[in-house]
Amino acid sequence: MKLTRAFFFLVFTLFSISLLLQGCYSVRLRSIEGAYEPEVPLVREDYYRGMAVIELDTTISINATTKDFTLLIKKSDLCPSGKLHTVEYRNTFGSVLLSAVTFGRKRKVKIKYVCMKENPN
Repeated sequence: MKLTRAFFFLVFTLFSISLLLQGCYSVRLRSIEGAYEPEVPLVREDYYRGMAVIELDTTISINATTKDFTLLIKKSDLCPSGKLHTVEYRNTFGSVLLSAVTFGRKRKVKIKYVCMKENPN
């Protein structure tokens, strides 16, 4: 009985450590062509200083068999050009847990993006 309890504790510990190791990361893609939409007034002190950042923090629902999701960026007041300059996708421990508990049907996404200027001059 003690052996099975120790085995389950070991498996649970390894599972928890594997979740924590993949817990939080971000991926940033940036274009070297074109200029970013400037931020007015300057309020940020991070990587995006001087850039007009649009943040999307939402939970998406997809089928268990579907492995992709498309977010359409259109011309709007927030993004007048409809073109992307910088995109950052952040994965957190909470989003990994939500995906694991719902078997991949719900995913929490945190996306930051910066649009290109309509006229780079």
